[in-house]
Amino acid sequence: MPNPKHRHSRTRRDKRRTHYKAVAPTTATCSNCGAAVLYHRVCPECGYYRGKMAVEKEVAA
Repeated sequence: MPNPKHRHSRTRRDKRRTHYKAVAPTTATCSNCGAAVLYHRVCPECGYYRGKMAVEKEVAA
């Protein structure tokens, strides 16, 4: 298998890595309570998904 003949500079290495970035996840607003929710997930605040109750939330006493 071929190996590099010459060392690449830090600049060339960093130019290649410019596209490696963290991307913030896309969020939507819950139609029931208005909280920020990841797409295709049950709302962590109220437990609704697509307008229907999906998860019964416990009330802290």
